Amino acid sequence: MAAGAGLPGVEEGTWYRTPALKVRGKGFCRMKDEDTLVVRVIDLEDKEALLRGDPDTFFTTPHYDGHAYVLVRLGRVAPDMLRELVEDAWRCTEQPSR
Repeated sequence: MAAGAGLPGVEEGTWYRTPALKVRGKGFCRMKDEDTLVVRVIDLEDKEALLRGDPDTFFTTPHYDGHAYVLVRLGRVAPDMLRELVEDAWRCTEQPSR
């Protein structure tokens, strides 16, 4: 979770009983298990692009169908990509609701 710890307004907590990062109590990424991160993405098109572009790193399950979240295999993702994903998820959450 170090990839997002320094972002403004980020607090560490739990979400579905796993370690998570939140902004104002709203989660934007969490550990699914010790090898997998669940991270919010910009939209469903972004999710599909990640899934098609690198299916060895990014995947989903039926639970996340229709939701802008992708699962990330931490052992496969490059550190720079992980930082970018977490920062993008933070930006999505940081924006006030309309």
